[in-house]
Amino acid sequence: MAITKTELVASIASATGESQATVGRVVDGLFAAVTEAVAKGEKVTIPGFLSFEQVATAARTGRNPQTGAEIKIAAGKRVKVTAGSKLKAAAK
Repeated sequence: MAITKTELVASIASATGESQATVGRVVDGLFAAVTEAVAKGEKVTIPGFLSFEQVATAARTGRNPQTGAEIKIAAGKRVKVTAGSKLKAAAK
């Protein structure tokens, strides 16, 4: 089961007593700040929970799963998300 952004906002609003509109703006601000920092190549860490960072991927040869033909995959960038200790402990 997945939790949607709307459900997340409602849960936080309920726990904090803030309005859903206020919490929604804060969540949007958090996502925007993380996106901007990662786009600049900065690492964002929320101690104990998550870290986000941009990593470079090398060019490589792949394979089309439908035809089996080799294809060249260009070098690029991706986002690496790492779970922190508190999040890992909650998953156990």
